Amino acid sequence: MTSIAVIGHTATTDPSFSLNDLAGGAGRMDVLCRCVNASLFLSHNLRRDTECTLVLQGKPENMKTIRFSGSSVRSLNPDEKSPAALIKKALAIPCGSEFREAAPGVAVRNAGLSRLLAEGGYAILDEHGTDIRKAGALPPAFLLSDHLSFTPDEEALFAGCPRFSVGPSVLHADHAVIILLNELDRRAAGWS
Repeated sequence: MTSIAVIGHTATTDPSFSLNDLAGGAGRMDVLCRCVNASLFLSHNLRRDTECTLVLQGKPENMKTIRFSGSSVRSLNPDEKSPAALIKKALAIPCGSEFREAAPGVAVRNAGLSRLLAEGGYAILDEHGTDIRKAGALPPAFLLSDHLSFTPDEEALFAGCPRFSVGPSVLHADHAVIILLNELDRRAAGWS
């Protein structure tokens, strides 16, 4: 199982956001939706062995974590509005500190980044890490940021976590996910 987690620094936790304003009023929800699609979609199929977790931090007093599971997700199409509609549905249901299913393969809980990291196993994906092409064994779980850099508080939470980079240029988050998964695919197929 491969896990991709993305921090949504400005992503709203209010389900009343408009599907027609993902980049503005929803707090750059468009970036997170592209990451969901990059994590789960193959040509004419889904990555059934992959999860994409979104940490929505738009309201620090009301952080939410939404998990998309490739093994069981339904009604997901490769456009931005499709995952956004599932996120909207997840945000509209009451939930507690444990994941609650909002739709097949989509679950939500009240929790933020510190809870996710406490569950362990995440490596940080950023431009200052070890080149994934030169790294030995790679972990099964990666955390990256949306369109913003990690904050100093987040960096403090990452102390001791391994760091990996997908290349010398700073890329969009969804592009970095695709390159990472391509490297994992190459290794699984014996190409590396």
